Amino acid sequence: MNPTLIRPARVAAYLAILLIAAGPLQSAPKPNVVVFLVDDMGVMDTSLPFLTDASGQPKTYPLNEYYRTPNMERLAIRGVRFNNFSAMSVCSPTRVSILTGQNAARHRVTNWINPEKDNAGPQGPPDWNWRGLKKTDVTLPRLLQSNGYRTIHVGKAHFGPTEFPGSEPLNLGFDINVGGTSIGAPGSYYGQENYDRPGKGKLRAVPHLEKYHGSDTFLTEALTIEAKSHVSESVKAGKPFFLYFAHYAVHAPFNSDPRFAAHYENSDKPKPAQAFATLIEGMDKSLGDVLDHLDALEVADNTVIFFLGDNGSDAPLGHEHAVACAAPLRGKKGSHYEGGMRVPFIAAWAKANPASPAQKRLPIAAGAIQPQMAAVYDLYPTILGLTGVKSPKSQILDGSRLDTLLTARPDSRREESFLMHYPHAPHRTHYFTAYREANWKVIYHYFPTEVSKGSHYQLFNLEIDPFEQNDLSETEPAQLRRLMAKLTSGLKKQKALYPIDKTTGKPVPPEMP
Repeated sequence: MNPTLIRPARVAAYLAILLIAAGPLQSAPKPNVVVFLVDDMGVMDTSLPFLTDASGQPKTYPLNEYYRTPNMERLAIRGVRFNNFSAMSVCSPTRVSILTGQNAARHRVTNWINPEKDNAGPQGPPDWNWRGLKKTDVTLPRLLQSNGYRTIHVGKAHFGPTEFPGSEPLNLGFDINVGGTSIGAPGSYYGQENYDRPGKGKLRAVPHLEKYHGSDTFLTEALTIEAKSHVSESVKAGKPFFLYFAHYAVHAPFNSDPRFAAHYENSDKPKPAQAFATLIEGMDKSLGDVLDHLDALEVADNTVIFFLGDNGSDAPLGHEHAVACAAPLRGKKGSHYEGGMRVPFIAAWAKANPASPAQKRLPIAAGAIQPQMAAVYDLYPTILGLTGVKSPKSQILDGSRLDTLLTARPDSRREESFLMHYPHAPHRTHYFTAYREANWKVIYHYFPTEVSKGSHYQLFNLEIDPFEQNDLSETEPAQLRRLMAKLTSGLKKQKALYPIDKTTGKPVPPEMP
């Protein structure tokens, strides 16, 4: 038939027949989500500079020149990195915040969770949430699971102690769990040692990896192989996936990854720091392997990656309250300084495609730096917003969506503040709350020690003193009172629990100056 002789009415009829034959029009596929979480990785543990100079350009420091993370650099070219992204100063609080959208002061997992015993500390609040997440808690994976996502947990969990439901990610909304249990660190990174430390007290074997036992497969590599396998299965099944890939690296023990040891053996760093650097590079290789795998599966342009650390650096490079481990930042994991709470954060689509419906829904700037403050609990509402999944109104959120910040523009609607509550001991700093508002930061020490020079208070202006060297608590009394008022108000709003008096056992709230 000559197409020029087909009348409009007949064309419409043909189109209708074709549409019926083809079935209903397919909607755009749901975007895949990867949370790539690195244990104990601070903002300086990378060759990718996050800190900036006075003009807002990335500034390289000696530690950036020591580490090798080419795939973090690769991801940053595709997306936006944040230089003021905060986490809790220890791991379990951050991990629960990611899954709930709440600050630790509110969900009350305010310390790392000891798998076997309540570790509130001698004067810690007895009602803190040592038991961790419960089967009934609203969690990010549970909400995604109920909306058609295959939810995959690979690596470290640390959401609850051994005898409680939170120790098993399958109880929290994950369909698949590889490696997740109550432990916070592996017994070993070596397959030859079955990822365990037999004969050294409590077992710390990483579970579900028996196929690699006795082999020379490093733990980071084994977990990467498993993550890739489960992503492949999801793609083959036509299911959108949420991959929560939480490496045990770079947490102690600092077992050297033999694949990268030669890169650091001639450095001036001590052997434990060299081993730490190999763990960093192994983690980075894993990131590159995941990116390559998404490309091979042809789902990269429909997959968003959120890369971050769970607390400040634990690099074995010096005193916990000095400028050493996270230089030029002061402090490290567990401390009240920025080196204990500032973490790397990169958001990117695994492959840019302006025509992708998901990328139109959540545009992410490429090769950009975002200086505005954000925190780990912002991931929950951001991921739900992207996937079109609603959080129950009963779930109180402390986080807010990062959509505007991901375009590298400022968001004037966001509060420029971060509250970090640690009513426990022992750790690098005992019994403290830190509150940051823009460039001002106050730390309240419930029981003053030599760390705070016998005072309850420390006050820093991070604009003129980004490395926290000059305590202004005595010379800026008005700012101290203003920030302490915000700190106490934030704790009350989140119904925080306080340390207790040694004699009376009663809670000890902060004292105003």
